[in-house]
Amino acid sequence: MYFDSVEALLAMDGHGPYVWAAYAITLLVLVLVLTAPGRRRRRLLRAVRGELRREANHSAEEAAHAPGS
Repeated sequence: MYFDSVEALLAMDGHGPYVWAAYAITLLVLVLVLTAPGRRRRRLLRAVRGELRREANHSAEEAAHAPGS
């Protein structure tokens, strides 16, 4: 193994904080990129559902106030 201990692995001859920060940022970006479409889809479906519900309520109100009903 290249490193003698876990501590040496984390320190990486003084470069550890930069290397691990780069890994953390990369992982965070990958997670956001992979989860964004699902969040966007749920938000869109929620908006469409609300719009359909508003249209249905509006149609029902118009039918209730129509002459002859």
